[in-house]
Amino acid sequence: MVQLSCWMLCFCVIFTPIYLILGADIVNITEKVIKIAQDARQASLVMARTSTAAKNDMLLKMAVALEKATPLLIVENRKDLAAGEQKGLSTAMLDRLMLDEGRISGIADALREIAALPDPIGEVTRMWKRPNELMVGKMRIPLGTIGIIYESRPNVTADAAALCLKAGNAVVLRGGSEAIKSNLAIAGILQDVLREMNIPEAALSLIPFTEREAVLEMLKQEESIDLIIPRGGESLIRFVVENSRIPVIKHYKGVCHVFVDLSADFGKAEQIIVNSKTQRPGVCNALETLLIHRDVAAEFIPRIAATLSALGVELRGDPTFCRYAPQAKPAAEEDWGAEYLELILACRVVDDIDAAIAHINRYCSLHTESIITGDYSRAQRFIREVNSSCVMVNASTRFADGGQLGLGAEIGISTTKLHAFGPMGLEDLTTTKFIVYGDGQVRE
Repeated sequence: MVQLSCWMLCFCVIFTPIYLILGADIVNITEKVIKIAQDARQASLVMARTSTAAKNDMLLKMAVALEKATPLLIVENRKDLAAGEQKGLSTAMLDRLMLDEGRISGIADALREIAALPDPIGEVTRMWKRPNELMVGKMRIPLGTIGIIYESRPNVTADAAALCLKAGNAVVLRGGSEAIKSNLAIAGILQDVLREMNIPEAALSLIPFTEREAVLEMLKQEESIDLIIPRGGESLIRFVVENSRIPVIKHYKGVCHVFVDLSADFGKAEQIIVNSKTQRPGVCNALETLLIHRDVAAEFIPRIAATLSALGVELRGDPTFCRYAPQAKPAAEEDWGAEYLELILACRVVDDIDAAIAHINRYCSLHTESIITGDYSRAQRFIREVNSSCVMVNASTRFADGGQLGLGAEIGISTTKLHAFGPMGLEDLTTTKFIVYGDGQVRE
């Protein structure tokens, strides 16, 4: 109780200025958001020249600070949970919002993992010599200032900030209203570490307003913010894209496919399909459409339909699929582009790999597709011709994740081809510039 009281006293001293500006009648939202963005731009210049050792030390200190502040974070999070219950948030939403000792420890561990990742800044990715002896290269540099707009999960406040800072950027965060107190508490603790290390506090800013006007104003700051990354549902992402003057990294949804080729190993296919669909059906890399080669339909469909039905999956199929799986419901045209995020699976029989690729390229969301095949040439063709950001051979779509692909940590998934495509790690929070070494050369 004494420990908690001490934390609450510290909280009042540290966070009173933040809470004072929560009332829109005290300070103009537009002016405040503009000031936050401008200060972040200046802070980004400091972050760009901050050493790897200093950035890692900063992240490790942030992890310790969060763990020490566990009682405070739980108190503030309980306020968000109580408000969410009054607003009628779903049980799933409340679970995503909730912080406890274990989750706070997990957030701190995530910061330690990011600290342990190789620093991409300063890496020379290419170097070549010109006929005039000039040495030309490309070197990784920070993007500058990154804006993150997100919903529900307070852990994103720490995760996104840590990734952006490790890559030498400043970050402007705008979380959802349902987590405002949790987010403010986390951001304030991380800012304390910045102050302690003489790094500008504005390198990590949290917009404290819950009004939509704050987001709209943030999206106008193209002179201060270099990139916007929204994390949340499709409606949030579309709102950001429609209103932003700043480039946006986005993915609207995950309509992921598995194609069972005529040379597929049925045991592998069944295992992959079950994992892709049922392990976590509510995530963007879950399987939503199953395509089956006509030559194996009669043998494979009854087997996979029985397995999936036993696991509670509702099947929606084209006429050929339904003929071999009478428990399936007839699929409608809208099923082929649907992201169900639940135990529903659209199923279609296709004539060959050409038809499979054509279907995927028409209905996919550029997220993740997988072919199950024993034929190397068809696997290679599938990889070359399918247009999505993750294309897999004989593997579950659930591997479309930064951690699973070896990136260490992930800021999000992009289905936008500029400038990143697929799961985004530290390197995707950088860009490159040309560097040129000469010895007095002049252009003739």
